[in-house]
Amino acid sequence: MAQQKAHAFDLSNPDLVSVYDEIPLWSAPFGLTLLEKVRLKPGMTVLDIGCGTGFPLLELAQRLGDTCRIYGIDPWSAALDRLQLKMRQYEVHNVQLFNDVAENMSFADGLFDLVVSNVGFNNVNDQERVISNCAKACKHGAQIILTVNLPDTMNLFYEIFESVLRDAGKDDEVKVMRAHVHEKRRPLEELTFLIEGAGFMISEIIEHSFRMRFLNGTCFLNHYFIRLAFMESWRNILTPTDRDLVFELLEQRLNEVAAREGELNLSIPYACIIGEKS
Repeated sequence: MAQQKAHAFDLSNPDLVSVYDEIPLWSAPFGLTLLEKVRLKPGMTVLDIGCGTGFPLLELAQRLGDTCRIYGIDPWSAALDRLQLKMRQYEVHNVQLFNDVAENMSFADGLFDLVVSNVGFNNVNDQERVISNCAKACKHGAQIILTVNLPDTMNLFYEIFESVLRDAGKDDEVKVMRAHVHEKRRPLEELTFLIEGAGFMISEIIEHSFRMRFLNGTCFLNHYFIRLAFMESWRNILTPTDRDLVFELLEQRLNEVAAREGELNLSIPYACIIGEKS
């Protein structure tokens, strides 16, 4: 029988409270699908690409236990600091973190039994290099599981954004927006071609979606995660002199749609790609 931790958590500990943030709202649907597909075995060596503040890395570390070793890599140093705090508070000791981009990772050949990335692969700068690094570092038969946004993510918003840009005579900016969407959310056929080309055999692709609902466009544009993850790239499509005016028109158009429909309802389609090193 496994020896359980001897003490109870101190709910008055401010550090514990600071790390009790539930599963991150955005990444939870993706990550829960990913966790359903992991093959659990003793003695595994695992890599999480884009581990951020620790989901699903910490879940994997705890579900697999101390016979397994989990590595996480992410360029966001502040996120890794928070993850270190969580690890101390949760008493997780089988994790090692690397503050770097996945393009630079240089693990030993044939090290990993499992590589995962929960909405992290979308955001690397060179997907071909990263997947090649993964293939080199994986054992024969190793499992790879990637969750990714699909191109139709928040499609209603992008349709409205494009209409506002066109009405403002910003046809070149429309091209920039479309290129940005393609860069961050490549079609499944492109991703599967890339993954298989690196030496993985894809065994399953699961497609799901969830929805983010807002009272109106103002609430949507003010939501912290929208501002954190999307707003800067949207505004950078425009010149500084055009940004405020275009976003004022965008907010107005989004509010008009929400008033007509009763809400602003945005679909988030995603895929979970499961493969094996051939």
